[in-house]
Amino acid sequence: KASLNPFFEAVSRFRRRKWDGCIDICTDLLDVNPRDQAAWFLKLRALTSKQWMDDIEIDEEGVADLLMDENAVASAPRPGTSLNRPLSKSEANGAPSQVVRPVSASGRPLTGFARPGTNRPTSSSAGRDVATAMQGNRPGTSRPLTSMGRLVRLGTASMQHHEGGEFVRLETLDLHKYAQRPAIAKALCDYMLYYARNPRKALELASEATQAVDFKDWWWKARLGKAYYQLGLLRDAEKQFRSSLKCEEMISTHLELCKVHLRLDQPNSALDQYGRAGEKFVGDTHILVALARTYDMLNALLRGVQFYKKVLQYDSVNTEALACLASHHFYTDQPELALRFYRRLLQNGGVQNAELWNNMGLCCFYAGQYDLTLSCFERALMLADDGNMADVWYNIGQVAIGVGDLGLAYQAFKIAVSVDPNHAESYSNLGVLELRKGNVEQAQAHFQTALRLGPHLFEPAFNGGLLAFKLGEFQDSFELANKALEAYPDHIESKELIKQLKAHFSSL
Repeated sequence: KASLNPFFEAVSRFRRRKWDGCIDICTDLLDVNPRDQAAWFLKLRALTSKQWMDDIEIDEEGVADLLMDENAVASAPRPGTSLNRPLSKSEANGAPSQVVRPVSASGRPLTGFARPGTNRPTSSSAGRDVATAMQGNRPGTSRPLTSMGRLVRLGTASMQHHEGGEFVRLETLDLHKYAQRPAIAKALCDYMLYYARNPRKALELASEATQAVDFKDWWWKARLGKAYYQLGLLRDAEKQFRSSLKCEEMISTHLELCKVHLRLDQPNSALDQYGRAGEKFVGDTHILVALARTYDMLNALLRGVQFYKKVLQYDSVNTEALACLASHHFYTDQPELALRFYRRLLQNGGVQNAELWNNMGLCCFYAGQYDLTLSCFERALMLADDGNMADVWYNIGQVAIGVGDLGLAYQAFKIAVSVDPNHAESYSNLGVLELRKGNVEQAQAHFQTALRLGPHLFEPAFNGGLLAFKLGEFQDSFELANKALEAYPDHIESKELIKQLKAHFSSL
């Protein structure tokens, strides 16, 4: 009986992305002949492909990266030139205010699409101490990951599958010899970066290989930049990416160079680079989405919206653009338009989660379609887990306040804080409801809890300050009103309260 050539079968499985089957066949071939170079190369590629991830967007910045960062940045940058100090409302040209559109714990407005890194401060910006680095234990808050979490875990877990230990012993390789053979060297470099998670060795190999090709191969310079970036040597990474772009302009290299600028807290340099890339690669959605994201980070929301609309001209089912435009229309008092975008997301079939149904429920409520609101929230609760259940109940409480059912609202907020004891927004609203019932001490306690859990929120600070003013505790009221203005400098009511307090103090 004729049998299939095992190496041909391994190649076939590799092409069909059946990595495990390909690896098993190559392992058997190498057991028979350990010097089978073709099988060794194919297994190397299969292992790399199995663990490969598109790390252009996934940027994990650990606690160590935040605390050990030595890149010097301006301590008081001008608004709009740093991610640490985005544009204020007056400079954001007509974007909805913080009263309407909430902000994340890092002070940026919520954009409608959760993505890696946007809800955390950059390493070169604020809060480089342990106290602030480890704050927050809710998804979506500003707590960074433990150092290089995914990179370390993937590397060690994947190596446990081999009884004989590691497939390639990187310490014993003669890198100079491999650098003379480009095909094997490139496969080996990707193996080091994506499978072995050893950027130091990848850097050595890439340096040797760059010299071997007389510094004329853009790919090796890009890999040098990637290795430097993973090692935290951002200025060296920037030099290599720029050198790579001189040899050959590639979209991925442009994006990685911009990622370096953003890590260095230089958003305007990133925007310039994105602009140059956009002129070279007209209509590329990766560049347009990256531009829109960067404007979002700078609180220039209306400019970001223009780019999200451009993205939809080229890719009409882009999930991120649809979600961000829906969020923008919702917060600019156009819930009907927002509902159309969310329905489009639902029709695409790729997104079916609690957040989407929750947002549709809110859009239905504010668009006056009350019959659909509760069914959307029911679906959201069915799909919710511990990470987002509290937010769904919080929004149910908001809807209940809107229809005047304060009993349901109180229950919803209580459930929200029982699911997530750190849900600051629910504590703030519970304080208001307790005050309506006449429970002043309980209201004060809720406002203080909300302020402790969410220092980025201005509502609990103002509510607590107003209550203290009415109770005659003027000093406490003054401090709380100032905290509210720190969180939201354009809040008119807080300014009015401070004006009244100053008038009172001057009369004493």
